[in-house]
Amino acid sequence: MSNNRQSEPDSPRDASTAEERRELETVAAALSNSSRLLRLLTYIGEKYFLGETDKLHEYEIATEVFGRSRTTFNAGEDAIVRVEAHRLRKRLKEYYEGEGKDHSIQLTIPPGTYIPVFVRRFATPESPADPEPVSPDSGSPWWRPFPWWLYASVALTLLLTGIGIYMLRGGHAATPNRPAPPASSTPSSVPTQPYAAVPLRILAGYFGKPRIDSAGQVWLPDQYFVGGGTWNRTEEAEGTVRRTSDPLLFEHWRNGDFSYEIPLRPGTYELHLYFVSAEPSASSPPTFSVTANEKPLLSAFDVNSDALGGNIADERVFRDIHPAADGFLNLAFSSERVPPSVNAIEILPGLPHSQRPIRIVMQPTSFTDHNGNFWQPDTYYLGGYTRQPRLPVTGTSDPGLYAGERYGNFSYAIPVDTRDQYTLILHFAELYFGPNAPGGGGVGDRIFRVMCNGNTLLDSFDIYSQAGSLHGLTETFYHLSPTAQGKLNITFEPIVNNATVSAIEVVDESH
Repeated sequence: MSNNRQSEPDSPRDASTAEERRELETVAAALSNSSRLLRLLTYIGEKYFLGETDKLHEYEIATEVFGRSRTTFNAGEDAIVRVEAHRLRKRLKEYYEGEGKDHSIQLTIPPGTYIPVFVRRFATPESPADPEPVSPDSGSPWWRPFPWWLYASVALTLLLTGIGIYMLRGGHAATPNRPAPPASSTPSSVPTQPYAAVPLRILAGYFGKPRIDSAGQVWLPDQYFVGGGTWNRTEEAEGTVRRTSDPLLFEHWRNGDFSYEIPLRPGTYELHLYFVSAEPSASSPPTFSVTANEKPLLSAFDVNSDALGGNIADERVFRDIHPAADGFLNLAFSSERVPPSVNAIEILPGLPHSQRPIRIVMQPTSFTDHNGNFWQPDTYYLGGYTRQPRLPVTGTSDPGLYAGERYGNFSYAIPVDTRDQYTLILHFAELYFGPNAPGGGGVGDRIFRVMCNGNTLLDSFDIYSQAGSLHGLTETFYHLSPTAQGKLNITFEPIVNNATVSAIEVVDESH
């Protein structure tokens, strides 16, 4: 007997992944006449199935797929990735309008991102997804007509059962408005649906197409929820959400008592919860609670108090998140003084007992440094202004990190897990003052102060006096503890002219 039979998938998610791989291979075969598109599609698929979607951005693709130099590639001047991605999206559209139109799984790459999305097409009554089931012995349809007496027997049994239940209840009909007993929120076995693909990003209360944030990350419509209702934001009535570069995360809510039952593979994850409140704080704090597999995450939680104001984006971070033995992460949102709400949920691959590093560049688009580290676009700020002079900065392996700045009087509230201490690295360059810079001058023309959670980190700080103009400078601070709200509040206060910073890095010291 042959031993070459392919083994069965270990789980529904394995089966789903196998189907996605087959679809990718099928599409790749159709693109074999275009070496560039084939290389791009193969790379995208490889990173997707390895769970390395954080590497699917312009810099990595340009250098890994199209051979651009890691030291000289500039996305602003070289559009090869955007051009080839546009060609690939167009070719995929043509493929699924033609020979691939009947595929049950279809591959897309949404505009604004390079992360593939596999869309499952559901069968219609006119075109069933599976052939008609047949009896294993006869080959005839399983719904072959049964004798009339079998139908009569089943009907009589149901009638007698109903009469018995009625008599046991004392002859009284059930109260019409009595709520049904709640279904158990903890499944009794492993997930019967595929494991969620991680990173997983969900827009709570939203049911449209996937959305793309400023970092090129895909956010999916609401799913995995049980209970609750939805509420949509009206900007005209409620204003713009502050402390975020991605207001799309805060356009919808899931509210009321509800939970999320998310099927996850065994492992360590990092959970981010996003909140905003447009309501002013009441005399009695509007609080609710959040648990993960019945373990408290947030108790007596007041969004306004946590964000330090209404209409301010609030993000809470939790490391060391694990699915329960049944394979689900159950996030329960429960009322205390008010019904709970959440705007977005993000689940990332985690590091045991440590939060993932946070890297922010004061530019409108993401940046990847020479070590392959991903820096997200400017966010978490309040106040100040930005500009991108893109002047040649020396003294650094990553001059692109200093291509922009936030300046003025401003602050950052960077969300971290409350249990750890952190190293803060601030990246500066004098981009305006100095003999070779637009503002001229030099020492003493820019002096400012930097504080973290009320403690002074830098006082009377003068970038030019330490590094001159157009030269990278870093300042590092250790053992910083977050606030009770899980924030590193970094304040930049002008003394002479404007404060400035080009990039911020936060590293968990538990790592």
